Amino acid sequence: MDQQGFHESVIEAAIAGEREALNLLWQQTRRWVAVILLAHKPRDADLDDLLQVVAMQVCRKITEVREPKAFKSWLRTVAINAAREEGRKTTRRKRSMLKLVGMEKADQRVPLGADIAATDSDESKRIYHAAMSLPAGYREPILLRCMRSMSYHQIGEVLELPTTTIETRIARGRRMLKELLKQQEQQSTTQANTKAVQTVGGMR
Repeated sequence: MDQQGFHESVIEAAIAGEREALNLLWQQTRRWVAVILLAHKPRDADLDDLLQVVAMQVCRKITEVREPKAFKSWLRTVAINAAREEGRKTTRRKRSMLKLVGMEKADQRVPLGADIAATDSDESKRIYHAAMSLPAGYREPILLRCMRSMSYHQIGEVLELPTTTIETRIARGRRMLKELLKQQEQQSTTQANTKAVQTVGGMR
């Protein structure tokens, strides 16, 4: 039995098309899939709806999995793709509404799939968006740690990586995030100073 609590024989039976095995496998992996979706979905996306999307994908495409060992990575990819597609849909819907009122250009600065409502203050928004710009290898453990309060061990299980690797990536990710925020602050200060000089110059 592996770390997720199910036998390879169950996976094999599910891949072979046995409905009872497929139902059992989904019951045993549903919570794990939910964690992956929470780390990647837009904040306003409904988790249960996304779980249903993933469940349907599993039913339709599990026969594509060639061996039980590949199932967990395959399922994680399915979950991430479902979350990202929902992010793209959210962005398209928002841009359609903005276009309707002639404000679509104001939304072009928003990264694809980013969720402006993810935080409650301007500062936390800035940190969240900066974290979203990190490379995926650092972004995912950072978000799971900071937004979902998961332990290093739990994150390691989700990402299928050693705990020491998770610790290293989070430490590096935090350094990268601090450096990125520092650069943004410097750019903001420079822009503000330039604007002030231009304003003063125009008053002479």
